[in-house]
Amino acid sequence: MNMLRSLLAALLVAAGPAVVCAADEQAKPLRALLVTGGCCHDYDGQKVILSEGISARAPVEWTIVQEGGKSTDHRVSIYEKSDWASGYDVVVHNECFAMVADPAFVENVARAHRSGVPAVVIHCTMHTFRDLKEDTWREFLGVTTRRHEKQHPLEVKNLKPDDAVMRGFPETWKTGDEELYVIEKLWPNTVPLAQAYGVDTKQDHVLIWKNTYGKGRVFGTTLVHHSHHMREPVYLDLVTRGLLWACDKLDDSGQPAAGYGPKK
Repeated sequence: MNMLRSLLAALLVAAGPAVVCAADEQAKPLRALLVTGGCCHDYDGQKVILSEGISARAPVEWTIVQEGGKSTDHRVSIYEKSDWASGYDVVVHNECFAMVADPAFVENVARAHRSGVPAVVIHCTMHTFRDLKEDTWREFLGVTTRRHEKQHPLEVKNLKPDDAVMRGFPETWKTGDEELYVIEKLWPNTVPLAQAYGVDTKQDHVLIWKNTYGKGRVFGTTLVHHSHHMREPVYLDLVTRGLLWACDKLDDSGQPAAGYGPKK
């Protein structure tokens, strides 16, 4: 009997730390930095929609940096630091500063992601640093785009329904009037996930994708311009899956890793 007790005690000691570590890992929220601000969008409203909407679906804690008013040439102050992304598990870019074109400044932003910091890039982020001649930012994004069509309803077609990020996304998602970004180039590591037809260009354009940039994962979408579309569950579900994928917290079936789903 004493031998049995000793064996059970030894097993509990051996198992205890592993159980505690697993619980700690599951409960640990992702630390997200949201960078927002700039021209032409409701960033006051969208920072709330994104942060609250994603946190309702996954354990994410937010630091929000909003700067620049409605300018197009503001240099976000946090990007001036060499270690600007240190301490964050993921950076969500929802910003619009097209006229910033300092190669060293942009390289400092991109370097953090190339070194492994996951990213989510949304809408006008694809036109941020647009005036930069070098392709540093565009390679990070995974797409090259410089303009969008006039607003019109979009039929967003799911190209990869078996992809983890796109599981749960409808076969076709119809929006109201939206901006379809004209995609000039897909970079080599970009995987298209959805597209829509452009009435101006008379061709399809990718508007949801994932990219690998150096050691970092990047989830991107040129959707959406309007805050009322951003509030839709289809959109927030998509961006949450994209964020979890970028952080390697999404399994192949499109389900969050243990502890990274919505609170029950």
